[in-house]
Amino acid sequence: MKLRSVAALGAMMILAGCAAGCNSPSRSPSGAAPSNAAAGTLSPSPGSSATPIPLTGHVAVATAADLRFAMDDLIATFGAANPGVTVEATYGSSGTFFTQISEGAPFDVYFSADAEYPRKLETAGLAESASTQLYATGRIVVWVPNDSGLDVEARGLEALTDPSITTIAIANPEHAPYGRAAVAAMKTAGIYDAVKSKFVLGENIAQAAQFVESGNADIGVIALSLAVAPSLKDKGRYAVVPIDSYPRLEQGAVVLKSAVDPEAARAFLDFVLGPDGRTVLDRYGFLLPAS
Repeated sequence: MKLRSVAALGAMMILAGCAAGCNSPSRSPSGAAPSNAAAGTLSPSPGSSATPIPLTGHVAVATAADLRFAMDDLIATFGAANPGVTVEATYGSSGTFFTQISEGAPFDVYFSADAEYPRKLETAGLAESASTQLYATGRIVVWVPNDSGLDVEARGLEALTDPSITTIAIANPEHAPYGRAAVAAMKTAGIYDAVKSKFVLGENIAQAAQFVESGNADIGVIALSLAVAPSLKDKGRYAVVPIDSYPRLEQGAVVLKSAVDPEAARAFLDFVLGPDGRTVLDRYGFLLPAS
């Protein structure tokens, strides 16, 4: 937009505001430009002819580690359409975040790999009742580096029992949903007792993947979303674990009552649940949540 046009538009907005009693909302100090995205504006009152207000604010997101790379893409896509909103993600295990949020950690939106955690926050009064939104179903894979001699694609979970394997990386099942899924799948396959002594436990699923990538574990049961991410997809091979061999990893998100900028927080969650967000999640192997 040319400078003259911007000045003219600013004058028109000032005149419109004074005609309405000079009560128009103040502009954010960031000076962010308006966005055309539906999630990026606050709608005027019904019947008003005022220009929609560009959405501004800061959103602190607690994010399950399986979303480590997908969330980076989601934030970039959302930010391109909503330059007035800054979204900052912290990655970790869903159970650890649940404990931290319960103790007052300053997050605005919580994306959990287990939908029960945000529902428990509802019960505790830290999120609105029945406000948890299912955004995806996760999947697990058996993953080895490219230099491994195991034919993991053909053997799947049974590869964990190979005599050459001395260490198996999984996420800590005490607080990581993907770790619980890995244990359940091994029990279904009848191999858990034979391999449990070889476990190397990551604090979260991303750390479990790092153990295998770095050579600190021979093989790992990790999230599909990490195996297909740009940083790993060319470094290893994997076999998808049958989804009916472990409880469904239904993943849920919720806006917390303590959100500093609730409109921006809700807009970001709505974006993730919408078609553009779904496109990103599909790319990282997440299934649609069960209806």
